Amino acid sequence: MRSGVTEGNGKVVPFLVATMKGISQVVLIENWVTGLFILAAITITSFQLGLIAFLSVAIGTLVGRVGGGDPVSVSQGLYGYNPMLTGMAVHLFLEGPASWGIALFGALITAAFTASVLTLLEPTGMPTLTFPYIVTTWLIMLSSYRLESLKLTDGLVPQDLSHWKLKIEGNIDWLSAFIDGAGQIFFLQGIIAGLLIFIGIFFAGLKFGMYALVGNFVAMVTAYILGAEHSLIDAGLYGYNAILTALAVGVVFRGGESWMAPLTATIGSILTVLLIASVDTILLPYGLPALTMPFALSTSIFIGARKIMQYT
Repeated sequence: MRSGVTEGNGKVVPFLVATMKGISQVVLIENWVTGLFILAAITITSFQLGLIAFLSVAIGTLVGRVGGGDPVSVSQGLYGYNPMLTGMAVHLFLEGPASWGIALFGALITAAFTASVLTLLEPTGMPTLTFPYIVTTWLIMLSSYRLESLKLTDGLVPQDLSHWKLKIEGNIDWLSAFIDGAGQIFFLQGIIAGLLIFIGIFFAGLKFGMYALVGNFVAMVTAYILGAEHSLIDAGLYGYNAILTALAVGVVFRGGESWMAPLTATIGSILTVLLIASVDTILLPYGLPALTMPFALSTSIFIGARKIMQYT
């Protein structure tokens, strides 16, 4: 009996650790404690969203394991983070009784899509980033225009670009906006959620935390100087992509001890502001959110350039 329990724990515990790492991989960190901090931040904000997040990342991890994915990649959480984001996004942006099922189905499809993108990009040495999540989520949301059972929430309204006007009025609470920059990575707003996520990032290492802070700060200031909508800055929507870009370019994929890493991370954070504005504009007629596409594009530019340029 005791050996059976031991055997069961030997399978369950590594799976749970890999699942928590899948959560932390959203911020490009492989650390199960960081994952716990993030899951706590999500669950405190919304129990339902926390449950969707956990189930989605577990589905992705399970697909990687049962489907015969690379064991190292599975244990690192690389099959879990894209499905987690898809599940959360679909649950938040679609309404109706079918949203739960569609969210979990989206997580399942994203896991398979992640495997295909990993295979496709392996010869190039380029990382998967969040492309599977972005593409799958956009496709599911676009299908709502043709399927009666799927309906976008009222906050996502297609707009005619020719009649759209920039509105920069309104005050900015800089402290809450700064903290919300971390929360918006997971569609969250609130001091407690943002602080828990920052704590989780710092737990993984001081360098991770510092790059997250700097990327967030640079993007917020850049957005303000360039005249971005104050409401979006205040909600942290110009910071979250920059945090991910700074972590990716400055720490995770910097290619050794490059002295240019802080500069490229800063430039990448600035670039995300321009990309957020442009991607939002492109998607305006479809009522879709930018998600993490600005981060994925900005990071890919620098990682790709480093393949042939030594000092990037």
